[in-house]
Amino acid sequence: MKIIIAGGGIAGLTAALCLSQDGHQVTILEQAPEFSEVGAGLQIGPNGMRVMQALGLEDKMRATAYEPERIELRFGQSGRVIFDIPLAERAVDRWGAPYLHIHRADLVGILETACMESDLISVKFNTRVQFVEQTSSEVRVHLPGGDEEVGDILVGADGIHSVVQEQILPPTVPRFTGNVAWRGIVRADELTEFSPPPTACAWVGRGQHAVTYYLRGGELVNFVAVVERSDWREESWSQAGPKDDLLRDFVDWDPVILNVITKGESFFRWALFDRPPLAKWVEGRVALMGDAAHPMLPFVAQGAVMAMEDAYMLAKSLRHARSVGDGLLTYQARRHARATHVQALSRKNSNTFHRRNPLMRLATYGPMWLAGHALPELVHQRMDWIYGYDVTA
Repeated sequence: MKIIIAGGGIAGLTAALCLSQDGHQVTILEQAPEFSEVGAGLQIGPNGMRVMQALGLEDKMRATAYEPERIELRFGQSGRVIFDIPLAERAVDRWGAPYLHIHRADLVGILETACMESDLISVKFNTRVQFVEQTSSEVRVHLPGGDEEVGDILVGADGIHSVVQEQILPPTVPRFTGNVAWRGIVRADELTEFSPPPTACAWVGRGQHAVTYYLRGGELVNFVAVVERSDWREESWSQAGPKDDLLRDFVDWDPVILNVITKGESFFRWALFDRPPLAKWVEGRVALMGDAAHPMLPFVAQGAVMAMEDAYMLAKSLRHARSVGDGLLTYQARRHARATHVQALSRKNSNTFHRRNPLMRLATYGPMWLAGHALPELVHQRMDWIYGYDVTA
């Protein structure tokens, strides 16, 4: 088939590679003049790495990524460890694939190179979808200047503000969560005395939390922080924020966090909005995936990984389908409940990380401490449904 993909981010590029493996001709429509990603880190769990393994890209990812030794949860102010469980070798042994941290630009670069090496994948830059028409036999994508792309299927992988989604569903109103996120990247050699642990580490606090982890073999430290506040509602990922504001938010926190903020050159902030789960992702020959289908808050670190799972399942569902419609509906049926579950957990974790009441903190973190020290296997078991899922099986 000829398949059109709107969007050349992680979702669209991964989908193109998965679909081309089955011999489909894929055209990616990307509105930017080139593939580019803002500086940010990603955590790719074993469930996402299963897809990268199937695409033959694990070695390239390992060459530029960082493999954390453990998963940690700490108190933000004191730095005391709540739980600390093995991850590196344990992830491969238990879930069949590694857990990696990778710079978003590096991952996009790996996917882009693989797409450019395929004779079945073409990319059109500076191209934005205007509107979509479909019949029982084709889908027609109208572009600026009167141009058109005609194919058998259109995949909307065009992100949280998806134009394709608007073509098949009534508009939804996003809800401001009352949380503002900060992000920044710092060179590790700038952080001398108070360096973050070599782990995937979440630091919890009262009405706020932070996350630290390494990138590029340990050369960089990725920092993300979330603060409850209502005076900032800009959703842009590229809006710089004053470092003084960030320092005030974490003034009484552990020296590791303060050192990262102090040594960082620039930080960006964006308001976090929640969106209700979509009732459907498919309409005729049009299907949604990634953030266009299930945008989620960044509190489970599964946004990019869910898009990878979507990409593989889309190709897999079309592979043995009796018709295009059956294949797309099978894809939706196999993905909708899982992605919605992860969305819900992401929403729930925003409260788990921000406990204010002393009794609620004890009731939340006490059992976590006990499990981490006495029953670490239990912590791994609680992650099995996410990390142990193998979309390629």
